[in-house]
Amino acid sequence: MQMETIDLLKLLLALLAGGLIGAEREFRDKAAGFRTLILICTGAALFTMLSTRFGSTGDPARVAAGVVSGIGFLGAGVILRDRGRIMGLTTAAIIWMTAAIGVAIGTGQLLLALTAQLMVMAVLWIFPFFERRIDLVRETRTYEIILPLRSEKIEAVSAEVNASGVTVIGRKVVKGKDHLLVSIEAYGSEEDFSKLTGKLIQDPDVHEFKC
Repeated sequence: MQMETIDLLKLLLALLAGGLIGAEREFRDKAAGFRTLILICTGAALFTMLSTRFGSTGDPARVAAGVVSGIGFLGAGVILRDRGRIMGLTTAAIIWMTAAIGVAIGTGQLLLALTAQLMVMAVLWIFPFFERRIDLVRETRTYEIILPLRSEKIEAVSAEVNASGVTVIGRKVVKGKDHLLVSIEAYGSEEDFSKLTGKLIQDPDVHEFKC
């Protein structure tokens, strides 16, 4: 089996595609960086190219399906849960999409791969601007507030939260030896959370809080 010029071109395009996406991830210091995404895209392209050489001895679609399932396991490894928040979903989706671009390149669908590449770069570089604008209007925070061991203070703090303009999603109260720990999860604008923080700082019965 000889290597043709088109094969080298496909591998180089996969390397370039993975490198462009990986550079953005490296710039943002994410788990899957420059070299990782280059290898994912190039590997997916190579597996797909090999599948077309099997001829009657194998089904190329099965190789592509194997790439998808294998990348799924790899993407799952970067998803973490930290203090109730799911982290790494974007990185896992990028790994999945990079492999898809590699498969498209491997099958010779270069225009389709280029279109997908441009869409991915737009999502990574342009869409964060809109995401930040949305976060200014609505974001979710969890406040952990330590109060005196008096039940009326729970309602008093809840009233302060509501008066600040944020919307409470959930509330949890844990009784300690000499204090109450109130965890309040809420969403609202950055301005609303600033108001709430100011109210908690001024409240003499709030011993300590963090968010």
